[in-house]
Amino acid sequence: MSESSVHTSVHTTRHAARHTSPGTAVPATPPVRHHDHPSPVLGPLGLFTVLLGAALPLVDFFIVNVALPTIDHDLDAGPALLELAVAGYGLAYAVLLVLGGRLGDMMGRRRLFLIGMAAFGITSLACGLAPDAWTLVGARVAQGAAAALMLPQVLATIQAATRGPRRARAMSLYGATAGLSMVAGQILGGVLVAAAPMASVFGESAGWRSVFLVNVPVAVVGLVLAARVVPETRSDRPAPVDVPGTLLLALSLVTLLAPLTEGRAAGWPLWTWVSLGLFPVAAYAFYRVERRADRLGRVPLVPPSLLRLDSLRRGLALVVPFSIGFGGFMFVIAVALQQGLRMGPAAAGLSLAPMALAFFGASLAGPRLIRRYGTRVVTAGGLIQAVGVVVLALTVHFAWEGLGLWGLLPGVAVAGLGQGLQLPVLFRIVLSDVPPEKAGVGGGVMTTTQQAALALGVATLGTLFLALVPGLGMRDALIVTLLVQLAAVALTVGLSLRLPRTVA
Repeated sequence: MSESSVHTSVHTTRHAARHTSPGTAVPATPPVRHHDHPSPVLGPLGLFTVLLGAALPLVDFFIVNVALPTIDHDLDAGPALLELAVAGYGLAYAVLLVLGGRLGDMMGRRRLFLIGMAAFGITSLACGLAPDAWTLVGARVAQGAAAALMLPQVLATIQAATRGPRRARAMSLYGATAGLSMVAGQILGGVLVAAAPMASVFGESAGWRSVFLVNVPVAVVGLVLAARVVPETRSDRPAPVDVPGTLLLALSLVTLLAPLTEGRAAGWPLWTWVSLGLFPVAAYAFYRVERRADRLGRVPLVPPSLLRLDSLRRGLALVVPFSIGFGGFMFVIAVALQQGLRMGPAAAGLSLAPMALAFFGASLAGPRLIRRYGTRVVTAGGLIQAVGVVVLALTVHFAWEGLGLWGLLPGVAVAGLGQGLQLPVLFRIVLSDVPPEKAGVGGGVMTTTQQAALALGVATLGTLFLALVPGLGMRDALIVTLLVQLAAVALTVGLSLRLPRTVA
């Protein structure tokens, strides 16, 4: 009801009271309610749509792992450019995520979601049609930037347009979507590379091109749905873009991730060591600039006050080792299965299907378990994941020759079950105390941390594995890498004991 109609209603009631004789009943006037700015509500179809937008960037981070050999063969890319095609996407994605969240708070989250989804479809088309390796690298960087515009709006919209149990369910589904997307990307990539459905058009390159082109119709469907069923939300007090903070955050992430990702393939030239030396300087400068902006009453890109939230800080401390181990494992297992066991891309991808199914089942059971046991679900999930990693390492050690889907099934299924009990809960913990007006920034901080840790896992565990292969062989290099991942799992279990017992 508008202000004018409210005024008219009140005036009419008073007029009637003045002109009614004593003892005459005055008709009851219903209480006036303001409906100018109803709270946005994210319905089931709207939730499906934003979760589709959350799945696409994560699927595409991992979907190329099993396609790298065919890309190398078709485009004569070489190891350095292949890693750049992976790293370029991850770097652009990680660097721009917080900025994407800030822009959504300012301009409207549905608007940024639509822009990001459209850009993701266009850049996916460019990747699929790339005539050479350098064009593919450029298109992948642009695709990562598009993903950074789209993904932060998902968490921010969930935070702003859901309440109570609906928000808890939505966050659990977001966590399930994130974990499933990372595994499903590798499975889907393997199936598409093997199936090569467009071979009559592209010939032998159809397989790897299809892993990008499949995004185009999905993006079109997402755009149509988002325009109809996703509510528009934005911050009541949007802050301007923090240009110094954005540039220093970008410099910090690039100086860390670029040399770690490209160093081995490039032979560790001087620039990699110079870049690693600059990283702590850039990170410290970023912290000082953000702290000073906060002290002066401005709104920095990553407000230190946000990092003072106990739930966010402790949750992020677990997201980092979890994501490092997850990202490294997914890269290493793709290489080991294809190059070590000579599996085809479809078989290598489908070998991880038990992990995806177990993760999904655990994610669905998560909300009920959290209500009963609180955050000790995360501790239990870490212990279960550790058992899965140990089983997988023992399987690789004793049954390497002839190892296939059935031999891998127990280890990957148990590990997936444990992961599914951790990731959705961690997402809920990180964002549980973030105020709605900072939902975009909070979502951007969390997804940036996760994405940077995934890329760091590929860089560190991937580099370790590939460096060990010449001396130890594929089997023993994989076992050593799994034991390093086990150490990361042990760290998450220890840190989980410091989490608050309940989740808001």
